[in-house]
Amino acid sequence: MTATDPALTALAQGWCALSLLHGRIEAHIERALQNGHDLSVREYSLLDVLSRQHSGEGGHLQMKQVADAVVLSQSATTRLVTRLEDRGLLSRYLCPTDRRGIYTDVTDAGLTLLNEARPTNDKALRQALDEAATNPELAPLVRTVETLRLPA
Repeated sequence: MTATDPALTALAQGWCALSLLHGRIEAHIERALQNGHDLSVREYSLLDVLSRQHSGEGGHLQMKQVADAVVLSQSATTRLVTRLEDRGLLSRYLCPTDRRGIYTDVTDAGLTLLNEARPTNDKALRQALDEAATNPELAPLVRTVETLRLPA
């Protein structure tokens, strides 16, 4: 394959369209969450991921798993956790079975804010997808996103 290969060019165009769709959606949701709840997309995502933990076997996520889920480095995730902890939205405590492990949980205030922000997030996502669907280059990607069902 060469840099001018039509298959490579099509692949690059597809990646560019996907990146554009992601950027538009994220920017739209960011504005809505910031305006309505003083939350960034990353903060919302972190609260959402951590709210899904449970106390059963394997129910608490390690920081690497959290970082992967919110698509940040471990150090950036740690800084984000600290910011939300400073706001009273998260708390950390030692793992009862491994004193080296630290768990992070969403506080009651964090759950309240997350529950208040969830409809804003969902509405902004729907709006961003509807707007993107009017662009012929993005419409096929929007349809794919709308039909995508990931395992729980």
